Amino acid sequence: MSLLSMLKGKGPSGFGYGSTAEEVTEGLDLSGKTYLVTGCNSGLGLETMRVLSLRGAHVIAAARTAEKAANAIAQVSANATPVACELSDPASVRACVENVKQTGRTLDAMICNAGIMALPKLETSHGYELQFFTNHVGHFILVTSLLDQLAEDGRVVIVSSAAHLQAPKETIEFDNLDGSKRYNSWRNYGQSKMANILFARHLSKKFEGTQRTANALHPGVIQTNLGRHMGGFVKMLLGVVSPLFLKSIPQGAATQCYVATHPSLADVSGEYFADCNIKKTRKDAKNDEIAEKLWAKSEEIIANV
Repeated sequence: MSLLSMLKGKGPSGFGYGSTAEEVTEGLDLSGKTYLVTGCNSGLGLETMRVLSLRGAHVIAAARTAEKAANAIAQVSANATPVACELSDPASVRACVENVKQTGRTLDAMICNAGIMALPKLETSHGYELQFFTNHVGHFILVTSLLDQLAEDGRVVIVSSAAHLQAPKETIEFDNLDGSKRYNSWRNYGQSKMANILFARHLSKKFEGTQRTANALHPGVIQTNLGRHMGGFVKMLLGVVSPLFLKSIPQGAATQCYVATHPSLADVSGEYFADCNIKKTRKDAKNDEIAEKLWAKSEEIIANV
């Protein structure tokens, strides 16, 4: 148990910083339910798939390649179907959508877990900065294309980050989505995570009057493959402090498993969670005008890629 796990108690939900994915799903029977999880091949996605399967669910396991997804399924002996989904490639995302539809399964939740972080140099896809395109646009295509497969009480769970606090002061730099005017690895990562929150918020507005929900979350700070682009010194430092301050992978997967499955959240939508409890975001993450503008821009982007 980390030092922070001991110092931080449980919140109103009965869970907290130190809760694990197994703990937040304990006693739940997910038999007959199907969950789509992106980034299933390592880290939080792998643990999320393992625990959902442990509770009886079937998982549609998405990774960059079907082979990686299949290997991950075998690694944890999950009840799952492998699908390829390279979020930076719209053709791959759309092929994934068709493969999911062909399973004939209704989705009880879509857990948008995959992502890339803090790319040291500007990279682009289809003319857009790669973190924004992968973390937001890729998931936007996936989710909006699969809404017909979502159960009447289905949930959309978007893994964002406290890094949204580092987003530009403009919230979303609509005039610089290609990163050509200015690029900073962490600010642009923060922008992509801000976009995740705004996406979930506007989707929740579209779900009003239904039993469907959409929420975003911060999983915590965990040493996973997400940080593969960090420098050697930072990686070394994380290795030193990890036992004291970082969440374990089972703890990191807890919030997304909680938001995707817990019966107490059936009517909770448009919120931002951390440590399995509702938490505050940066003020502009609740700006519905910006959220609507981002939605319209996202639709414009996907119509042309």
